[in-house]
Amino acid sequence: MFHFVYARGAAIKKIARGVLVFTLSRRSSGMFKTFTWILSCPIWALQLFTGAKSFRDNPLIGSRALNERGLHVLRQAMAHRATAWRRRRLGRGVPAPLAAAFARDGFVVVPDFLPAEAFSQLLDDVTRYRGPARETIQGDTVTRRIALDPRVLAGMPGMRRLLDRRLLGKLTRLAGGRDCEPLYYIQTILPHAVTGDPDPQLQLHADTFHPTVKAWFTLTDVAEDSSPFIYVPGSHIITPARRAWEKRMSIEASGSENRLTGRGSFRVDEDTISAMGYPPPRSFPLPANTLIVADTGGFHARGAARDAGMRVEVWAYERGNPFCAPPVDLWRIPALGRWRVPVMWAFGDWLEESGLGRQVWRRRGTVGAFDRDVAGHAAAKVRQDMSGWPGRVSAGLVRKGLLFLKKKKQKDF
Repeated sequence: MFHFVYARGAAIKKIARGVLVFTLSRRSSGMFKTFTWILSCPIWALQLFTGAKSFRDNPLIGSRALNERGLHVLRQAMAHRATAWRRRRLGRGVPAPLAAAFARDGFVVVPDFLPAEAFSQLLDDVTRYRGPARETIQGDTVTRRIALDPRVLAGMPGMRRLLDRRLLGKLTRLAGGRDCEPLYYIQTILPHAVTGDPDPQLQLHADTFHPTVKAWFTLTDVAEDSSPFIYVPGSHIITPARRAWEKRMSIEASGSENRLTGRGSFRVDEDTISAMGYPPPRSFPLPANTLIVADTGGFHARGAARDAGMRVEVWAYERGNPFCAPPVDLWRIPALGRWRVPVMWAFGDWLEESGLGRQVWRRRGTVGAFDRDVAGHAAAKVRQDMSGWPGRVSAGLVRKGLLFLKKKKQKDF
């Protein structure tokens, strides 16, 4: 429930506004806005108890008055305290040197994670695979993801062995502070693949206000000038100076010129990092067959690439409610948890078909992880058949309903 309210609050609000057209169709526009605000308040209030982070989409989270009184730093402190409590349990079974390194730095690096023979088979699995994928563009960089769902894994025995390794699961759960199967993808980073502004991921930032996990298992060597991972050691710990900076940022975030800062992923420069007492950012050029797991609530970035190149990896991600974990979570079961990515993509497609949102992960047809071709991405369109006939029918009804409500609103106001 909380995750749904967090992820799709804008869509709920859009529907609620449409419903109000009927009840207030002959009232003043001022009354309409007042009732819309009243109806939206419970949603905004519920989002305070989730991982919702956008200062622009939620006027409570983005409230200057509330953040001057400490709302943002209070949410952050509560989330970190709750995660620390869960991590004490989730750290059992993690080798002591790795657990200590993570507690100190906010990341762990494990070279030669797989035996050579197992890595060779996994690499062969990925090289041979050709099938559906999704792509998105950020600046001049294209990111391609292939969901590692059970259908794909059925033809990848080497990949299944990687994902089933206990150490991988324990490290991602420790870093994320959640006993949950993360989302797994084969990810391809293609810097300078298209014409555009610089990749926004090159700027140091924290993903959100609370601890969260990302992991990279390298399938290609990553050189210093080939988009290496960058992390500020120890920045997962909220120091007093960091807390003061977070409060200043939260007060101004809703009106920030930086779109991503306004949406809760604060951008930062190296001088500010130094002023907070953290060490300089560290770059991680790594050979293939290396695992790195990090708390991306700490400051990190994607390193710059000198030329148009390619980075291929197995990428894991998990971000749930930071304040509480459900006692029964079906996503803990790998057989179910690995279906989450196609379900999420299908739901995003349905929202776009319905006119309630935009799917940024565009479909690619038959493609491989090592393909450099990104042609057709800009022209890719979410097809109406992607959710099956129930999705087509329901999306069509919602789309027509929203169009009718829009016309009625224009007529009555």
